[in-house]
This record gives sequence, C-alpha cells and structure tokens, in this order.
Amino acid sequence: MSGEIVYRGYNQDQLDAQYNNRQRYPEFTDHFDDWEKWSTETQKKLPAQLDVPYGDLPCETLDIFPAAEAGAPIQVMVHGGYWYSLDKKHDSFVAEGLRPNGVTTVVINYGLTPEYGMDEIVRQNRAALAWVWRNAASFDADRERIYTVGQSAGGHLVMMLMATDWPAFEDGLPAGLVKGGASMSGIYDLEPIRLCYLNNKVGMDEDVAQRNSPIHQTYPVALPLMVISGDIESDEYGRQAEAMQAVWQNLGYPFEHIKLPGYNHFTMAHQLREPKSDMTRALLRQMKMDGGS
Repeated sequence: MSGEIVYRGYNQDQLDAQYNNRQRYPEFTDHFDDWEKWSTETQKKLPAQLDVPYGDLPCETLDIFPAAEAGAPIQVMVHGGYWYSLDKKHDSFVAEGLRPNGVTTVVINYGLTPEYGMDEIVRQNRAALAWVWRNAASFDADRERIYTVGQSAGGHLVMMLMATDWPAFEDGLPAGLVKGGASMSGIYDLEPIRLCYLNNKVGMDEDVAQRNSPIHQTYPVALPLMVISGDIESDEYGRQAEAMQAVWQNLGYPFEHIKLPGYNHFTMAHQLREPKSDMTRALLRQMKMDGGS
C-alpha cells in the first residue's frame, strides 16, 4: 500500500488499523458470544416485553425490561457494531446492572448498512426514542426521565439523539425529550470512517459523513454528557473523545469524561452488567439516583 497520507498524518494502512477493532482485539468474537449468552439469560430471568415494534420496518423493534417499581426512569441502550453488524439481542444484559437500581431499560434495534444508509439509521433511532416517550406509561415508566447510553456506533447514535430537534422531528414531542447521554468509545467525527476500510460497508459520501458527525451538530438543549473511554484503545479513539469534549465544553454544557483503566473497546461494556460497577454508578449519577455516588 502506498505511503500517501489520507487523513491526519495516517496513510491508508495506518488509518485502517486505527479503526479496525476486530484486528486490534482478536478475541472480539468471545465478547460477542458472551454478550449474546448473557442477554439470553437476562431475557429468561427478568420481566420483559420483547420485539415491540416502534415502526413499520421489520428492523424497527425494541425490548423493554421494566423496573420493579412504577414511575421509574428509562435508560435507552443503543447497540454498536460499526453500523453494519450486531443487534439488540446482544445488549439485553445491561438490564442486569440497571434494574436492581430502579431503572427501566429499553434496548433498541435498527437497520444496518448497506441495506440502510446512515441518514435512515439515525432516523430510526430517533423514531425509537419518540416511541418510548409516547408509550412510557404503557410499561409504567417516567417519560420525563429518558436517558441514553451506547457503545461505539451506538455512542455515535446517542450523540445524534442528543442533537435532535424533537418538535421538528415529530409534532407534539418536547425539546427536552432526552435528559442526558453516555457515549462509550463513540465515533463523533465520521470523516475518518468515510476514508478508511469501513466505508466499504457503511457507504458514506462526504455530505452524509458531515451531516451525521456529532462534532458538526447543533445541540438545542443543554444536556449532560458522559464520554467513556478505555485506556487500551487506539489514538484515534482518544482524539474522537477529545473532539467531542471540546464541542461540549465550548457550549458550556455539563460534561464528564470517564476513563476506565485496563479496559478496551469491547470489555468496558461488561461493566454495564454489574449493579455497582463504575459505569453503572456513573449512569445513576447522571440520572441523579441513589447508588450513583
């Protein structure tokens, strides 16, 4: 491969390596298997409403894991997979960490590339959040306390949810539909994704990458944001987190950067399974709940 620079001092091979988490962490399949196994166990163990449609497309479904008490806040989990892989069945396990703390968990599904483009994936996630707000009473949850958390591509989508002009998206929705977000190893600048090997699957042109990059959004509501990083990640993931931090702090919005020592792109999600982990406590802290101290 040519040594020609394609992005921020990286040639093509180097840029590809920065974002190739499956090559960087070859045990990734073990993590995927664990997530699916844990999630299957969660679905059997906890009360749940599974495969609830939020739209007309077959991919537009979500799973609900209600808290034991009525009127609970809602944490909406957005799965990762670089927009082309995985689905909600891998992330039910997050309810294991949240339900004991009095939180209702909703895990949303969405269509993947190349069947669906980035604009449509973002629209589906927004439609899912709108459905949760409209229907929260049907599963005894509090629609005035909706928060979001996501990993990798899910972290990107969390930011796009926080950027949403909800009244413009759908009549009757409040501007502050989402009350806060947590992004784990998120992608906030899609330009390097467009320029690396991933675009063979994601299929973005420059305009699509620009309008779906969180660092280029207008955020109409001053929401609290947590960016979560492991210390075993590529330099580009560190830069992505710093870029999002700069945007949020320039806006003067509440921001917290949580760094998890000893965790990589995949392993940090394991903390969401534990009711008293650092990650779970951080989510509770953002939600202003007991157990978040």
